[in-house]
Amino acid sequence: MRPDLPIGIFDSGVGGLTVYRALHERLPNEHFVYLGDTARVPYGTKSLATVERYAVENARFLEAHGIKLLVVACNTASAAALKYLRATFPGISFVGMEPAIKPAAETTKTGRVGVLATPATFQGALYASVVERFGAEVELFQHTCPGLVGQIEKGDLDSSATRTILENALNPMLDKNIDTVVLGCTHYPFVIPLIEQIVGENVRVIDPAPSVARQVRRLLEADGMKNQSGKDGRVRYITSGDGASMKSMLTLLLETDGEVESVTWKNDREIQ
Repeated sequence: MRPDLPIGIFDSGVGGLTVYRALHERLPNEHFVYLGDTARVPYGTKSLATVERYAVENARFLEAHGIKLLVVACNTASAAALKYLRATFPGISFVGMEPAIKPAAETTKTGRVGVLATPATFQGALYASVVERFGAEVELFQHTCPGLVGQIEKGDLDSSATRTILENALNPMLDKNIDTVVLGCTHYPFVIPLIEQIVGENVRVIDPAPSVARQVRRLLEADGMKNQSGKDGRVRYITSGDGASMKSMLTLLLETDGEVESVTWKNDREIQ
């Protein structure tokens, strides 16, 4: 294990790019391998057993690239598989996504918090655990935002259709006097400008990516594995879907012109 090895990142699609963006900002010397499993997006409407199997395949693929740490940049995969991944790959340090209930509970003034996430995330034991530990003193209002991940995967960030999805989720919460919105899906930060237009300046919107980046940096520093080369790191983008589509999304979402490699899974069946 060497400090110059890359950090692996995977997501069901392009949502994990919000996490990569935060990681790159705080760890500019690190190398990354990003896998977007766009052939099987979305994960949030699939069974937890299916998502667990997908997560294992993604982790095994990235392990073969000689990574020093793996970021599960997907709330659904973290909810369904993070514990199993740690047991299955004991030689890899994992950092997953956890809905930011704790900071929301600590800062809310009204005691009412909205949470936007996928159905699978809400069904997972991880979310239940976070709510039990940190959400006892606040009232939580949940919504699954059907269709929002698909809109973001198409790059449709500010259309009337995307606004309608968000208004259907947020307006009932605003009627309940929420003052904080927790984004429980890594895709959703790409529509923060639209969310802020809907909720107004008095409602805080929490993007979990910066806290994940801080945790990765802490782990690397604690293990003496932070890349200290002083040179800009490299990133490899890989997709299980259409490479040209992924490349266009990099231009739209990250304003970068990175090359995209493609991989094809042999078995993409779902488990009920």
